[in-house]
Amino acid sequence: MISGYGDTFGRRRSWPGRLAESSLRRLDWTLIGAVGVLSIIGSLLVFSATRASLAEAGADPESFIKKHLLNLAIGLLLGGVTAALDYRLLRAYAPIVYAAACIGLVVVLTPLGATINGSHSWIPLGGGFQLQPSEFAKVGMVVLLAMLLGEPRDGEVGPGRRDILIALALAALPAALVMLQPDLGTTLVFGMVTIGMLGVSGAPKRWVFGLVGAAASAALAVWWLHLLKPYQINRFTAFADPSKDPRGAGYNAQQARITVGSGGLLGKGLFHGEQTTGHFVPEQHTDFIFTVAGEELGFVGAALITVLLGVVLWRGLRIATQAADLFGMLVAGGVVCWLAFQTFENIGMTVGIMPITGLPLPFVSYGGSATFANMIALGLLEAVHLRRNPYE
Repeated sequence: MISGYGDTFGRRRSWPGRLAESSLRRLDWTLIGAVGVLSIIGSLLVFSATRASLAEAGADPESFIKKHLLNLAIGLLLGGVTAALDYRLLRAYAPIVYAAACIGLVVVLTPLGATINGSHSWIPLGGGFQLQPSEFAKVGMVVLLAMLLGEPRDGEVGPGRRDILIALALAALPAALVMLQPDLGTTLVFGMVTIGMLGVSGAPKRWVFGLVGAAASAALAVWWLHLLKPYQINRFTAFADPSKDPRGAGYNAQQARITVGSGGLLGKGLFHGEQTTGHFVPEQHTDFIFTVAGEELGFVGAALITVLLGVVLWRGLRIATQAADLFGMLVAGGVVCWLAFQTFENIGMTVGIMPITGLPLPFVSYGGSATFANMIALGLLEAVHLRRNPYE
């Protein structure tokens, strides 16, 4: 073998081959490994949460897990393609990505959209598959705000007033469209991403604190003006006191706590959760997947999932701090804000410290659109990591 560039036949490797090999070596394998383990655990939990109910209904008990594995395969492909692209090209295509996301949010509000679990957020594709445009809107939001707030400026530390106002106006459009569905959870994700990216961009603190105050005021106004749907109001009141209506609005929150607590230290064993197989908590394969982990894997298993999600966020922050430019730092920072809030909200609503909003747990919950968006987010992080050296 010729040292460095040969193969067993003495032929030199092509430049694209050497480039691909170098890129594979420079990937953040700690991040990929954490996501891989989370995906494996999530697949087992999805199978545990769905097989019994499908069997009782006379359906294929493996249908959900088959769809989930297919979604993971497609998501990994999308993430790989995203990582292979030069993220700096997104600066030019960010408006197109954002516009496509907004068009999807408009289409879902037309008769082409469908209502599932009280939210008009889906576009049926046939064959049991649906598309949720709000998940892809998270990607569009991140890249557009990174473009607007990450433009190089002469003599300025952070974005100016005009850039901030434009960013806030454009961020408000998809947030308003999502609220019309209504999907409060995704709207909160948009808000946290916007606030977080403003902070990362170096915007004056008065804008960040002012936006937090404005968001709090808007939340109070929405509450007092009765702009929320009755089931959303019930979720918040149940969060304050689940025992007040244990058979109604407080049922999900109370049963989630019971299920998580019943697992003890080591859990009842995978596929042996009585609460899980008894379907006491609805949507256990999506929004409440953490209850399955708590009951069947116990505190140890639930803690492992939390630690792995923490590793994902830690590597994302590390990638942001090592980015070659402000645009890359904002892309990575926006992804971290998105995943961090969604993780905290999902686990928090399961254990009773946050209201129920219907957000899936990243890389663990079942869901096609959410899986695709999460893997694209992973690809964005890897794309920034691979090009952290501006001369490479």
